[in-house]
Amino acid sequence: MSPDPRIRPVRDADWPGVAAVEAAAYAGTALVEGRAALESKGRISPDTCFVLDRGGRVAGYLLALPYPPFRFPDLARPEPGTAAHPATANLHLHDLAVLPELRGRGWGGRLLARLTAGADPGWERVSLVAVGGMAGFWASHGFRAHPEVPVPPDYGAGAVYMSLALPGSRREGHPTRTETRTETRTESRPTEGGSLPCPVS
Repeated sequence: MSPDPRIRPVRDADWPGVAAVEAAAYAGTALVEGRAALESKGRISPDTCFVLDRGGRVAGYLLALPYPPFRFPDLARPEPGTAAHPATANLHLHDLAVLPELRGRGWGGRLLARLTAGADPGWERVSLVAVGGMAGFWASHGFRAHPEVPVPPDYGAGAVYMSLALPGSRREGHPTRTETRTETRTESRPTEGGSLPCPVS
């Protein structure tokens, strides 16, 4: 019997497992980035990246990094080093995925709660891109859609930029287009009508 999963910070040895979960979660889509791209994002802000550990095996993960608001990581190549990222109070939830056999048990929500509950007071907002019809999932966790923000076609049809004000932040409302803070890619899929399964719930 497998031990109960637990959420912990990402470690250097986890990246092959993170890449394997991504490949399983997004099989058959153009959203698979691969280990090098995922690891480059995790190394920018390891304190805001977590894995779901089941008996020493990575069964899910959440990757978040500082990123200017209304900007999007390039899915086609790794991120540059930390020096290329200006100081920002926006934390971009780039990706969250859970293995198929653990979906439907609330682990996606628990990974998100680990990020927001332990966020440094300097973070004001969390942003993300809801992909493939998953805006409803993120809205149920308090994220607000910003349909006026254009999303690159690499994220797929129907991708929506969303953000969440962290408790106690100075900006509890919507961010404005003049702010210079962060963004994310949370790759998700539609759940109806022959569409792909959600990789995070």
